[in-house]
Amino acid sequence: MALDAGAPDRRPVRRSSVARIFARGRRPSWTLAAAIAVIVIAVLWAVAPWLFTAYDPLVGVPADKLLPPSPAHWFGTDAIGRDLYARVVHGAVYSLSGALMAVTVGLAAGTAVGVLAGSVGGWVDDILMRLVDVLLSIPGLLLMLSVIILLGFGTVNAAIAVGIVSVASFARLSRSEVVRVRRTDYVEAAFGSGGSFLSVLRRHVLPNSLTAVVGLAALQFGTAILAISTLGFLGYGAPPPTPEWGLLIAEGRNYVATAWWLTTLPGLVVLVVVLSANRISQSIGRGTR
Repeated sequence: MALDAGAPDRRPVRRSSVARIFARGRRPSWTLAAAIAVIVIAVLWAVAPWLFTAYDPLVGVPADKLLPPSPAHWFGTDAIGRDLYARVVHGAVYSLSGALMAVTVGLAAGTAVGVLAGSVGGWVDDILMRLVDVLLSIPGLLLMLSVIILLGFGTVNAAIAVGIVSVASFARLSRSEVVRVRRTDYVEAAFGSGGSFLSVLRRHVLPNSLTAVVGLAALQFGTAILAISTLGFLGYGAPPPTPEWGLLIAEGRNYVATAWWLTTLPGLVVLVVVLSANRISQSIGRGTR
């Protein structure tokens, strides 16, 4: 039967992965909305901390030491009278920037290794994937501490160490996605029509294989915050009196019995931010399917 020339085209419109994310994000669940709000507040803490507190995070009043949470001091004060809420707010820049740097290192290096292994194949793939297997066989904390011992202490070196640990995860995921896309018909057709290796890789393989890597990057952001806080708690991150979140928890562990808020409240902030980042990552992962 002939089609009516004036009838509208009823063929389904295919949306890209990004379009599907936004289409599903028009009516987000309350958990996703809460997670986005938490991340936005944490970012604002890092960018403009003076909008949220007027206290100096490094200078305290000795007479006000170890005060419990109150309207004057939302998170209480520490052992030398510094406002704990101000220290948490000002410490966001260290934890979030460190996590962003760690994800950038892992994403850039891991994706480069995975794309090279999946696109070239052969002995190159074998060698790179065996190196990735070696990285995966080493416990993450041990590898991070080894890198920090080589590079030295500090937030930047801690972020690099966390990023190196995540390289293997990015490499394996990007390699598997590249191999999957390379076996599709339209990629084979692109090669058959005379497309060069680099042009096909840039126009067809990479845009259709890196969407899952974006979801992993969002997940690794929350993991990186937790890892950097762990290193700060162990004393391998930012030095005192830097108000880094892990260091804040470590400084209050000697007062758990008398001043519970020194460890509990910064720990809850880290927990909520990490869970929010993981919730957003889960939503991105669903949108890319």
